[in-house]
Amino acid sequence: MEQTISRHELAKMIDHSILRPVLTRQDTIAGLEIALKYDVAAATVKPCYVPLAAQMLQGSDVRVNPVIDFPFGYGTTACKASQTREAIEHGAQEIDMVLNVGALLGGEYGYVRDDIAAVVAAAGGAVVKVILEVAYLNDDQIVTACQLCEEAGAHFVKTSTGFAPTGYTIESLKLMRATVSTRVQVKAAHGVRSLEDALAVRAVGVTRFGATQTEKIFAEWEAAFGGK
Repeated sequence: MEQTISRHELAKMIDHSILRPVLTRQDTIAGLEIALKYDVAAATVKPCYVPLAAQMLQGSDVRVNPVIDFPFGYGTTACKASQTREAIEHGAQEIDMVLNVGALLGGEYGYVRDDIAAVVAAAGGAVVKVILEVAYLNDDQIVTACQLCEEAGAHFVKTSTGFAPTGYTIESLKLMRATVSTRVQVKAAHGVRSLEDALAVRAVGVTRFGATQTEKIFAEWEAAFGGK
């Protein structure tokens, strides 16, 4: 295989995910150690472990990335903003929030936009990634969601939580990339489990992806490119 991505470039595409409900504090510590070992872009953690992540990642280039109103996104706007402010106060550097899918499907576009904008404001300049949950949306709805995210000031549109029936498709990623301007980046989630997957999403303009298989992806990179 011809080398198409450096180790550093690959690392800085990865948000290492430590979110499964059964993961304990010790499991979270182990996940943060993986994030540090591979110098990934961010460690995506439960809000309750933001202080722990901030302590462990201090001085590194790995960013603290909690999820807000995860995985359903149907909390009140005030609750989402409050969660965001608390996370930032405790050391969060990036925010992944869940869009209110029911409100989007019901045509409450102003509500959806204002909901996102409130989190962006509460984040105080920190990067905000908005999870659309594309498993529940058709193409027109994906386009509308992306447009609302950009209007609200979000920095990324993201496909999935990992808790819906399915995650991204290459077609959904292409559509998202085509819909938003260059100011907004695209994050793939729920399905990047190999180096081949990582290269495939990168090829359509994705700059970040969520992963639980970080160690496997790097082992595949080492096997393909490590001696080159």
